[in-house]
Amino acid sequence: MKHIITSIFAGFLLIASLGVHAGPEEDRKALIDHYKQILPNIEFDDYVLGALAMNPEAKEQYDMVMEFPAHEADVRQGGVHWEKPFRNGNKFASCFKYGGINAAASYPYFDEKAGRVITFENAINDCLKVNSEPEIKYGSKEMALLTAYAKSLSDHAKVNIKVKGAGALAAYEKGKQFYYQRQGQLNFSCATCHVDNAGKYIRSEQLSMMIGQASHFPLFRAGTEAVTLQARFVGCQKNTRAEPKEINSAEYNNLEYFMSYMSNGLKMQTPVFRK
Repeated sequence: MKHIITSIFAGFLLIASLGVHAGPEEDRKALIDHYKQILPNIEFDDYVLGALAMNPEAKEQYDMVMEFPAHEADVRQGGVHWEKPFRNGNKFASCFKYGGINAAASYPYFDEKAGRVITFENAINDCLKVNSEPEIKYGSKEMALLTAYAKSLSDHAKVNIKVKGAGALAAYEKGKQFYYQRQGQLNFSCATCHVDNAGKYIRSEQLSMMIGQASHFPLFRAGTEAVTLQARFVGCQKNTRAEPKEINSAEYNNLEYFMSYMSNGLKMQTPVFRK
């Protein structure tokens, strides 16, 4: 009971440091300082590894899996979709600067004209719409495989999310509020696990730190099960017995915006395998 109270108290201190008067960069630095205190042996660049950074044996097993990943054929399938010409002769690459190379590192961003956050998946469907092609369902395997390949074109590019202007800041703050808001029958927030208790175990799973999580989705689980970041949001909310939002809802897009900003400076690493 004592360690739970200590964790809750530490969480209150961190939330206080991420106050209403702090800007996004102050928030990010405060969170990095928090992880340095509770996980002092983990280097910043290794945050992309999540819980693997805390377990050398698990990291060794992961490296072996990634030498010949079971999801390689699925990613190639996404690549075929990316390269397939539309009926008008254009391709997905036509919609992105440099053909999509390093493009994903700057998503999500806030579109002042549209007044909302634009995720990489939104950009994929916007590309289809502009080229008079049917859109892809958000959270679907088709979207996951396509974005897994498309985001692999940004591997090792550093996450570079911008929060500029009143609209962008408001969206960021809504995402931050969602992350720290306790919900569901278990009265958990995202931060309960991945900020207050990062590094601890829940059942047999070690809890990862939030910084770095947005840099490696979509990921593959159980061999070839492709999972997008927002599909993972749904899974987490179900696990805490909260009512999930719709994938591509304003709430989830703002949450992704906040989490992605917190991963600024880390190298993209997509796709990866996780248990």
